[in-house]
Amino acid sequence: MKLYTIDTGFFKLDGGAMFGVVPKTMWQKLNEPDSNNMCTWAMRCLLIEKGNRLVLIDTGMGNKQDDKFRSHYIPHGEDTLKKSLKKHGFHPTDITDVFLTHLHFDHCGDAVELDKNGKARLTFPNAIYWSSAKHWDWALDPNPREKASFLKENILPIAEAGQLKFIENETLGLDGFTTYFVNGHTESMMVCDIDVNGQVVSYAADLIPSRHHIKMPYVMAYDIRPLDTLTEKAIYLERAYENNHILMFEHDKDVECGSLKRTEKGIVFDKSLRISDL
Repeated sequence: MKLYTIDTGFFKLDGGAMFGVVPKTMWQKLNEPDSNNMCTWAMRCLLIEKGNRLVLIDTGMGNKQDDKFRSHYIPHGEDTLKKSLKKHGFHPTDITDVFLTHLHFDHCGDAVELDKNGKARLTFPNAIYWSSAKHWDWALDPNPREKASFLKENILPIAEAGQLKFIENETLGLDGFTTYFVNGHTESMMVCDIDVNGQVVSYAADLIPSRHHIKMPYVMAYDIRPLDTLTEKAIYLERAYENNHILMFEHDKDVECGSLKRTEKGIVFDKSLRISDL
């Protein structure tokens, strides 16, 4: 099994929303905001190669949204999903599976693209797209708090193409790949562990979006059940530390992944690592 980091660019989100109840006097030292209180975040995906399978975890935002939408989130940077795949010698038609941790636009936006006539089509025409049945239903009938994060143009074409499967009903069938469900950030978000020759990489998605969110009080204001996030994060970190997992951070603008250590203040970030070094 081989892993490849797939960088899809950066975007901006409100610092207060990303750090929740943590005061700005503290979080601004971790991710410096601009004059509008916006901080830069990565959209970092992961590609798994095993035998004849190429499994892509999340897809980033894509570029099919209009200028008004883009002005809210300011996507930027040279990296794109297709450029990153090409850098590693792959093409979208090579992808066999797309594993969507959840359906917020910054995680699934590039699952669907527009052709030259403006018609929606799947970015990965030969892939099975994997989601959670509970989360899929949640995304199609969103609550007012999350409504802006669930865009039907990112979601419905997958089902219409007949290439959607749900993890609850079937298994991905990939040895060394384990899925867990968490409900603090959004209903039935999926996180996963990938065993690479005995070294487990934990893809935490928005349970722990950056290394700064390892600390227990650092819970995003976007989370629908923040107290559940605290419980889920504590369980997740304990398992990761006890089993020497490497955590991959989907949104950390500077650090791709890292190890953990235990201190008198609890489990904290230890060393910065890269997938290419494993």
